[in-house]
Amino acid sequence: MTIYVKEATEEKPLQSLESFLLEMEEVERALVDVEEGGVAITFDPDQISADQLAKRIQLEGFHLVE
Repeated sequence: MTIYVKEATEEKPLQSLESFLLEMEEVERALVDVEEGGVAITFDPDQISADQLAKRIQLEGFHLVE
């Protein structure tokens, strides 16, 4: 799944977002494209849905771009 996060184009929020995602046991991999603000996330759909993952990212204070 790829999501776009407003803060993913700035270095400090980028590090925070990567750390947050990689600490989640449901997330297997997270790759951030700083130029585009896209985050490619590989996760276990048996443990969390894409919607649940997006909501947890928003609860951490990140803003998703549609």
